Amino acid sequence: MILPSKHLSQDRALLSVGAKILQQLQMPKTVSAIWEELSKTSCKTAMPTIGYNSFILTLDLLYSMNAIEMEDGILSVQS
Repeated sequence: MILPSKHLSQDRALLSVGAKILQQLQMPKTVSAIWEELSKTSCKTAMPTIGYNSFILTLDLLYSMNAIEMEDGILSVQS
């Protein structure tokens, strides 16, 4: 689930989704704003849509890797 495998495409792996989230976090944003942007991007491109559960798992992975931080409900890239 974290890495792509035989049964999981590269676009749905948590690390790939995490990379897309980090690209959106050039400015600090709320979780809901990131989810909306990721959903819009998925609809416009051929990228498969991920579920909200996978989105939350990706945020958990990024947080546990110290890639993102949350303060007062706002997510930002770890400085």
